[in-house]
This record gives sequence, structure tokens and C-alpha cells, in this order.
Amino acid sequence: MPEIAEIARAVHFLRLHFVGKVIKHAEAIDDANVFGKVGTDGPKMAAGLIGKKIVSAGTQGKYFWMEMSKPPHLVMHFGMTGWIHIKGERTAYTNYYKKMKADEIDKWPPKYWKFKIVTKEGDEMAFTDPRRFGRVRAVECPGKEIRKHSPLVENGPDPVVDLDVFTEDYLREKMKSRKVPIKALLLDQAVISGIGNWVADEVLYQAKLHPEQYCNDFSDAEIKRLYENIRYVCQTAVDKLGDSDQFPDDWLFNYRWGKGSKNAHIHTPNGDKLAFITVGGRTSCYAPARQKKTGQVVSGIKEEPLESGNEKEAPKKAPRAKATKSKAESEEPKAEESDVKTERAASRKRNVKTEEDSEMTAPPKKAKTQSSKKSATSSQYFEDSKKPKRGTKAKEEPEVDTSGRRRSGRLQSKAT
Repeated sequence: MPEIAEIARAVHFLRLHFVGKVIKHAEAIDDANVFGKVGTDGPKMAAGLIGKKIVSAGTQGKYFWMEMSKPPHLVMHFGMTGWIHIKGERTAYTNYYKKMKADEIDKWPPKYWKFKIVTKEGDEMAFTDPRRFGRVRAVECPGKEIRKHSPLVENGPDPVVDLDVFTEDYLREKMKSRKVPIKALLLDQAVISGIGNWVADEVLYQAKLHPEQYCNDFSDAEIKRLYENIRYVCQTAVDKLGDSDQFPDDWLFNYRWGKGSKNAHIHTPNGDKLAFITVGGRTSCYAPARQKKTGQVVSGIKEEPLESGNEKEAPKKAPRAKATKSKAESEEPKAEESDVKTERAASRKRNVKTEEDSEMTAPPKKAKTQSSKKSATSSQYFEDSKKPKRGTKAKEEPEVDTSGRRRSGRLQSKAT
């Protein structure tokens, strides 16, 4: 999912090519997922953009917007796979998010576009979203008050843009007032805007903090270290416009993507062995030797260390020796246990003999004959065969005593 760095990259290109220009043409697809779920009609929104000037573009965490010369203004969220494409400009990442294939670079409009605009100067932009989790809103408010309205007002401060709000004291207060894993707190957009999975893992790796330790169980020194690394990781990623080729070599980002792959990195260059842990369906990559527990950790952690092919095939001598010892010890029962087992064995033997005796006294079963497939091996079959088949009338055989016949020809009961 696009995080703070990806949003900063998209807004950088909007400011470079569209701010200060007038929209000549706009078009949108009638997609209820992208537009309708936030009360916006795509085609009507596009029609309302024509003739308006794009005054500014801004970001708050995972949201970004285009301020128009008159309301409504566009507030957008990329969801899982959304992106902004600009004709003639390679806005996509080099090796991480939205990497473009060779045949997609010059294709226009791009595949999965949801709305597109053209300025009087000829600049063209398109919002795309293959999985349709993105959202485009038309917000009715004065341009300078966009952040005071939904959805931005419900979100926390941006750690790069809102330095007057996002302070060390702010972070400490949020951590001390709640009891959740620190990774969960960082991902909560109501606390901090813009931090997603890879940014949170990077921050905690750099700060040397365990991702599942409760947020209210850190020292002041650890909180200070966490705050400094939130600022460092987010600011660096934004300054590099999310271009992962330019991220520092010692970042976890460069080695965290190999889960389940034969070519996975099992160590960082400095020797830290990597592992994954999952709690409540949330997966984190971390270095256990570097990010040690210093306080209470949420229970139920499932750790999955990364292993190369050679490590997976290597025999584990210690566990086998331990298992052998345990087995040997289990084969030496105490005296009381031995007596109980002997009695149980004797009881089972008596039960088996009783069953064998009953089988010996039971009447032998009739052997099958090949003359007829309908021949039975038990009396139950013969009883069933006497029942009339569905859809046919029962046929009764006449008795020896034929007296007392009715006019229908059927026999009367002897009781009468």
C-alpha cells in the first residue's frame, strides 16, 4: 500500500506539472467503488473541474489533495494499488511500487484509469487503480480549510509536514495512554498519518525496539529514540521521493521482502539475522538480536525465522539428542505405573478372549453363490426382498385353505 513516501512522490509531480494551470478537459469512469462510497459521482465531478484552476497540492499521511480555484476540491487516497500517472513522465518507482513494464511507459491513457484531466497547456494526468480500493472525494469547503474537514480531520499529524504538532511529547503522551503493541500504534492513522507496514518496520529496526512490546512499557530514552527514528525514516523517504534505489544501504527495507523466497536475505550486511513474527494476522519483519524485549510483550507471537536452502536441509542434532533422551526416560515407568499398566493389559486380554469366544459360538455366515447376484448372505436380505418394490402392487401367494374367498378373490383373515 502506498505510504508517506509514495504520496510525497505523487504530489511532487502534481506540483511540478499542474499547479497554477487551468483544466481544459476532464473525464471520469462511473465507478461506484472509487467515487460512490465517499458520496461522489465520477462523471459529475469531472464535469465540475472544467475551467477551474489548480491552486495547490498537498499531503497528509496517506491522503493528498488538489485545491481548486472554487469548491469542490479533490481529496484522494490510493488504497492498495492507486497511482497518479502523468503523460510523458515516469512517475512510477524504479524497483518497488508501481514499477512500469516497458510496454506501459508510452501507453495512454494508462490501464485501469478512473479519471483523467487535460490542462490548457496540454498536460495530461490520470488516476489509476487496478484493485479499486482507492477513493476520490469532492470536498465542499474553502480551499484553506480542507484539513479541517473529513476525512483529513479524523487523521493524526503528518510526521514530516506537521512538526508543530508531532513532537516527542505528543508521541510520549499517545504511548503512555494506551496499551497496544508499538507496531500497532505506529500503524494507527488516527495517531500518526502516513506510516504503513514497511515504514513501521524500518523505524523500529533503526530504533532497536521490539515490534510487539506494549507501547506503554518503554522508557523515556526509548521513546526519544523512537521519535528521532520516525522523523529520520519518514523525512529521508520523502526527500528521496520514495525512490528505493536511493535509500541508505543499512536500511531493513533493502532486505525485508524475501519471505518465502529461496533467494531471501537471511541477514543484513552487518550480520543481523532476520525473522518474521505474526500477531493477530499482522506480520512484522525484524532482527531479534538487535530488537530485544525490554518490557512486556503481547502474547501469542508466532516467530518465523528466515532460512536459506542450506540451513533448512541441515540436520538439527541438538533437538534429536534431546528427543532420544526424553524417549529413553519415558520407557522407565515407576513401580505404581507399571502395576496399573499390567492390570490394564490383563483386562484388555480378557475382553479380547470374550469377543473371540462369542465369535466362535456365533452361527457361520452363508457363503455367496454365483448362480444369482440377488442371493443373500443373511436373513435380513430375505426379509427386505419380500417388501414390494416402489410403484408395484404387493402380490400375495394363496394359502392351502382357500375357503372364505371374497368376491375380489382375496383371502379373508382366518380370525373372521
